[in-house]
Amino acid sequence: MIYDNICAGTFISRPNRFIAEVDINGKIEIAHVKNTGRCKELLVPGAAVYLQKADNPNRSTKYDLITVIKGTRLINIDSQAPNKVFFEHLQRGRYIDEITFMKPETKYNNSRFDFYVETGGRKIFIEVKGVTLEEDGVVMFPDAPTLRGIKHLNELAQCVRGGYEAQAVFVIQMKDVLYFTSNKKTHPEFGEALVSAQKAGVKITALDCEVTENSLCINEPVPVRL
Repeated sequence: MIYDNICAGTFISRPNRFIAEVDINGKIEIAHVKNTGRCKELLVPGAAVYLQKADNPNRSTKYDLITVIKGTRLINIDSQAPNKVFFEHLQRGRYIDEITFMKPETKYNNSRFDFYVETGGRKIFIEVKGVTLEEDGVVMFPDAPTLRGIKHLNELAQCVRGGYEAQAVFVIQMKDVLYFTSNKKTHPEFGEALVSAQKAGVKITALDCEVTENSLCINEPVPVRL
């Protein structure tokens, strides 16, 4: 996944969850934050960031905030990116071999999952979640309570009971991490739902990413500890 029109800046503040004040070449600009999560450990005053300049001159904000540098680590915070890079990963055949049918945004009962895939006799529902929260090399999800996330896990388990395969894939929007786990401190109920889903037969996978100032690409699996 490639971003065009990337420039560097410095984060100043986040007046609300949708926008940020950034310094670009000495000028304060208002940028759209492409992530409604808290990102408190990332969006701190003085943090180096990368932004994409919008093509539409009529937009209220000229820039989208895409990537944050935390220490020496580049972390992509674009909440739309995980689905896009995972779709590219599927298309390249690097996650599931010999796919015969693939459809994004597929409904099953009361949920709409990110992908439905068929290969041979396998029929698989996949839900993708992006991960930006990291502490001492350990990455966690979620960074804020998510009832929607619990609902998806419970209904992935229903897919398994209905005779399908089901997977929850956590796309880690950074590289060089130790392992993935649930954020039990912030939302213990999600952690419990994740364990229950795994026991019900839902496959839990975490994949890290190669991140540059203008690109994101899935790299390799990361250990999962629940």
